[in-house]
Amino acid sequence: MKGGKSKTESKRADPKLAVNKKGGATAKGTRKPAKAKAAKDPNKPKRPPSAFFVFMEEFRKQFNKENPNNKAVSAVGKAAGAKWKTLSEADKAPYVAKAEKRKQDYEKSMKAYNKKQEEGPTAAEEESEKSLSEVEDDDEDDDDEEDDDEE
Repeated sequence: MKGGKSKTESKRADPKLAVNKKGGATAKGTRKPAKAKAAKDPNKPKRPPSAFFVFMEEFRKQFNKENPNNKAVSAVGKAAGAKWKTLSEADKAPYVAKAEKRKQDYEKSMKAYNKKQEEGPTAAEEESEKSLSEVEDDDEDDDDEEDDDEE
């Protein structure tokens, strides 16, 4: 066979898929294990919405009144995006102003939050961190004592 591979050539493994003897694979696409996410603090202030999302709040109410049968979230988003693109800068100005005000409020609340975080947890917060199972165990002990009295 002219130009064909010999039997020995076709049986050889692809060098891209070979495994190093030192432990690491040479193939592309090897992944590192994902890092565990840090727990979110429920007391942390939420980020403020952009001008478009402030616009969406009002547009969503209007759109749902005009189209009560439409339940698709994507349809509302697409219609809002199309309308937002057609608005002039003057029409967008009130939404931009509201977004800017919310951003300032957010920055104030974040400063207060960060200051509180630096101070550390107070005694009341430490007590609230007591696990639910510990609280339930305490309640069960009280119930056992009452059952003994009844018998």
